[in-house]
Amino acid sequence: MSDSDLIQLYSKQILALAADIPHLGQLDAPQARVKKRAPLCGSTVTVDVVVKDGRVAQFAQNVKACALGQASASILGRHVIGRSLDDLTATRDALAAMLKDDGPTPPPPFEGFEVLRPARDFKNRHASILLALEATLEAMTQAQAL
Repeated sequence: MSDSDLIQLYSKQILALAADIPHLGQLDAPQARVKKRAPLCGSTVTVDVVVKDGRVAQFAQNVKACALGQASASILGRHVIGRSLDDLTATRDALAAMLKDDGPTPPPPFEGFEVLRPARDFKNRHASILLALEATLEAMTQAQAL
């Protein structure tokens, strides 16, 4: 990977998102807490959720990831409240297709994931980018099973 590739990958916008992650921390009484790890890079994300009427009512996250994983968690955190399991599954699937197959950008309100499109060429970063969404989906599934 050349220096110019790294500069493009870690753009100012990605670094700004990584520095401003909403809902950091943990909830006092989550219905579910899920910790996910990307084995290739070691990034971890822990997500707490409370689900009401099939939608995220409360959300918290603890993110220990590369700038790309942090930026992804930041984008998720800005829009996760009020989303259903179907909404977030569709977002995860669209993001994965964008990274793997250069598919379309995830639909609003998650179009901010477009900033991560340059990472499509760096397959070793895909798991970290998807980590916060994967943890949130698992936590929602657990919470709804209660």
